[in-house]
Amino acid sequence: MAAAAISHLRRGAQRHALLHLSRRHFANSPLTAAAPLAAAAARRLLSTTVEPATSAAAGSYKPPPLDPFRAALAPASPPLEAPPLDELPTAPSHSETASAAAAAPEQDPVDLQHEELDGLKAGVKAVRSREESPQEKEAWWLLNRAVVNYCGSAVGTVAANDPSTANHMLNYDQVFIRDFVPSAIAFLLRGESDIVKNFLLHTLQLQSWEKTVDCYSPGQGLMPASFKVRSVPLDGNNEAFEEVLDPDFGESAIGRVAPVDSGLWWIILLRAYGKITGDYALQERVDVQTGIRLILNLCLSDGFDMFPTLLVTDGSCMIDRRMGIHGHPLEIQALFYSALRCAREMVNIDDGSKNLIRVINNRLSALSFHIREYYWVDMKKINEIYRYKTEEYSHDAINKFNIYPEQIPSWLADWIPEKGGYLIGNLQPAHMDFRFFSLGNLWAIVSSLATPKQAEGILNLIETKWDDIVANMPLKICYPALEYEEWRIITGCDPKNTPWSYHNGGSWPTLLWQFTLACIKMGRPDLARRAVEAVEKKLSDDKWPEYYDTRNGRFIGKQSRLYQTWTIAGFLSSKMLLDCPEMASILICDEDLDLLEGCACGANKSARVKCSRRAARSQVLV
Repeated sequence: MAAAAISHLRRGAQRHALLHLSRRHFANSPLTAAAPLAAAAARRLLSTTVEPATSAAAGSYKPPPLDPFRAALAPASPPLEAPPLDELPTAPSHSETASAAAAAPEQDPVDLQHEELDGLKAGVKAVRSREESPQEKEAWWLLNRAVVNYCGSAVGTVAANDPSTANHMLNYDQVFIRDFVPSAIAFLLRGESDIVKNFLLHTLQLQSWEKTVDCYSPGQGLMPASFKVRSVPLDGNNEAFEEVLDPDFGESAIGRVAPVDSGLWWIILLRAYGKITGDYALQERVDVQTGIRLILNLCLSDGFDMFPTLLVTDGSCMIDRRMGIHGHPLEIQALFYSALRCAREMVNIDDGSKNLIRVINNRLSALSFHIREYYWVDMKKINEIYRYKTEEYSHDAINKFNIYPEQIPSWLADWIPEKGGYLIGNLQPAHMDFRFFSLGNLWAIVSSLATPKQAEGILNLIETKWDDIVANMPLKICYPALEYEEWRIITGCDPKNTPWSYHNGGSWPTLLWQFTLACIKMGRPDLARRAVEAVEKKLSDDKWPEYYDTRNGRFIGKQSRLYQTWTIAGFLSSKMLLDCPEMASILICDEDLDLLEGCACGANKSARVKCSRRAARSQVLV
């Protein structure tokens, strides 16, 4: 395991050296320039390390100090053909940063890796030794009861284990990729990692299965939405049976929609498993590396789209029914960004992957700017949209997507607070979806897709609008609900997605663990603790429902399953993270300023292309 950790560090050093070498040209010999970069990049790999003692004392997650690797970058030339950045009055200069970094004592990267792993292992011990409430003990019993075994090994948890619907299970008796993630986090935090490893490997094997809908096969690399363990006769013998995994790639799902988020969650979970266990050998396996690259190739393939965001159909993520999120929904973009950040740490560096790393870095840079610049709204931005001119034809257009001011919904002007804002749900030509989607905004904070200032604004909005987004049961999956003619047209009169029910403004307790992660990262665990404590007893009394209905989340959902596994696991994960906030580092990504400096248009001499790095970097440093 120690050898795997050292190899993991070397891969990280190579990866970040490649990142900088691809963005800069050096006046000196490549050998003399690359050496300090490689050593410095190894330290960059550990930028998400959390000092356990510090976090425990403060009671919240604290990001590491400014990366010392910038000292090695100071003498380097600016990016090819790119204009130099003007120094911002509030930002330290590169020379000041380099001097401060050079003065800081350096530590061996392997020692840092071991310290991080030791800290996480100490956190696991603290989690196991903590006193649990009666509700937690019940939740653990229910979670263990939901475990699915395959050939004698635990491989996941069923979506729900509701005895009242035993004769009408639909697909709730299957293991869903997205549903298992909070269960996996709960098991990892408690030191029970075997089930997570088995899940990762068995779902990887399913990736290569043939999948067709009406004689058409989707792209290679697609992960299943779910799978089920079935017993089938062995060689036609009805007296002997064997267990097989039966995956669903969307060909049996309602609406026949492929699960875009499954592969993204798989990559995120793979990284979390490696960080908390130190088992980096799993990431280095040939089949795992192949699986990562197949997912990335599927997501990064060329198409007709002009934007760096992923173009998907309606119902391709947690909201798996028609809800008007087709296009470029925020949830998919946040998970996409997070998966790219995680994959960049895990891809083995060789001659065949160098181009892939460059593509990942270019996409990360473009995606972060696009979301931060065009999806963010606050009172100031809404006022700008209100005064937009339309039909602008030029490279300097302000209203780039030809958004008509009349699209601003009547509820928004009175709803959005003076201090705070959020990332809108979707953006397409002539269309902005102004609904607030909780998962997309929360994961934008966790992954650092949102700037620190924007992340703070999102939590400020949730706190100010607590009665709308949290109310009696956290959290609204989206706000507000579609009603009247809008509901009929957009949902197709879906009887399950009636206003303030299910995906149409319903309250989903499983979102507690993402909310807790975001609050810990931003130093606001008090908000998450307030939400968890308010519903701990109610969830148990109500038998752990899937979702709640009504504007204030007072009723158990009309079609809600009871003993929903990700409700149980989300609650357990939130409780453990709040008691041991340093453990949040296995999922959190800190800001990477290098992404804002390395723009793909830096090597483009065309006057038609204007670099946006300055605007993006200024948002972070303000």
